[in-house]
Amino acid sequence: MSFAVNEERTAQAKALARTIFREPFTKRVWTELAYFVLASVLAAVGFAVVGSTMVVGVILAITFFGLAILVFSLRLARGFGGFHRGLCRSMLGEDIRDPEAFSHRPGFLGWLQSGLRDRVAWRAVAYLALRAGWTFLGFYFAVSLWWDAFACLTRPLFSNGGGGPPVWGFAAQLFGPGFFNGMQVGFGEQSFGFGHNLGIFLLGVIFFFAASWVMRGFVTVDKLLIRTLLGPDPVAARVRSLEQARTTTVDASAATLRRIERDLHDGTQAQLVALAMRLGMAKEKLDDTEHVDIDRVRELVDEAHRGAKEAITELRDIARGIHPPALDIGLEGALATLAARSAVPTELNFDLRARPTPAIEAIAYYCVAELLANVAQHAQASRATVSCAQQGTWLRLVVRDDGRGGARLSTIGSTSSGLSGLTERVRAVDGHLQLVSPPGGPTVVTVDLPLSA
Repeated sequence: MSFAVNEERTAQAKALARTIFREPFTKRVWTELAYFVLASVLAAVGFAVVGSTMVVGVILAITFFGLAILVFSLRLARGFGGFHRGLCRSMLGEDIRDPEAFSHRPGFLGWLQSGLRDRVAWRAVAYLALRAGWTFLGFYFAVSLWWDAFACLTRPLFSNGGGGPPVWGFAAQLFGPGFFNGMQVGFGEQSFGFGHNLGIFLLGVIFFFAASWVMRGFVTVDKLLIRTLLGPDPVAARVRSLEQARTTTVDASAATLRRIERDLHDGTQAQLVALAMRLGMAKEKLDDTEHVDIDRVRELVDEAHRGAKEAITELRDIARGIHPPALDIGLEGALATLAARSAVPTELNFDLRARPTPAIEAIAYYCVAELLANVAQHAQASRATVSCAQQGTWLRLVVRDDGRGGARLSTIGSTSSGLSGLTERVRAVDGHLQLVSPPGGPTVVTVDLPLSA
């Protein structure tokens, strides 16, 4: 056992060593270095331009002219934020979404008010301010480390005691300038021998392999700042998400009302009209006491009876579409009923400590019903499992099957009743639906819903 553990640790150590020694020779390292230098120059220019115009605007803020300069400074900050996002996307391949576009009310006063309240612009100002300090630290630690690696690796090539590129920044602060200046190789009074020459070279090798990782740390923090301060505003994104959820809910409610109206008009209403006509004809037959056709009257009553039962069945189906009656006994019983009626053998695992609200129970029921129907129709599975568990204030549904896989949200089910429809229904209550279905299976659909909506 210990031998296997030692082998595993040895393999991990070798892999780590290969990564460390190969990293400085990869394209990514030099791209990150070039990005940090270009982004630092852009940030310095942006900080200077935005900072100067903002100071002038604040000084003259008692006038409309000063307020206009201040808004202009904020618009410049927005522009520099866009340049930084574009540079990060093009050089580092980061997927950073643009924030919402600037919009203002009509008129000059509307432009001033909207500009001063532009959260995206103020967040861009914060990024430029933080990036200025991060630029100084990055050049002092990361960029200087690259330069010092170059200086140490090439210094032994210079025979003149005053020659060679200077060492500065973090390395010079750590070892002291005299440490490097005193270890120069020359043929005059400042010659200190081969050992000092080799020491500087080895120190340059260490700097060379360490510089890429230090720079990566600075670039990673910069990417985090861009995502946090230059990406979409979380408050605006939340409002937009709620607006979309509200629109989806309203549209779904309108579609449900239209479907109920159509079903009542085309189905149940027609059945009730036919029932009334048959009963009216039977009444007319009974009114003629001298020529009563008992067989005909019985036939009309039988037809009316059948029509009444068909109307009752249609009304029951419509009511079931509004609220499943199985939920009257609770979500566990309703899901157990779905699992028992599924065409594919289904196992149910249920662990809820608190009962969700009726709206969440209905959505969970419809999700499981639709997913089990998809398993029976498309998955070619031999068995399925349904798990319903509580995680904090969330309800998690997991439907898994051992079918052929390859399912996609856009290819299974119709827009209104398939997985796409379920996704919209779940999003309407701030829930999430995740589909994992590699070719060959298994297919796992995870639905997270809040316990209350």
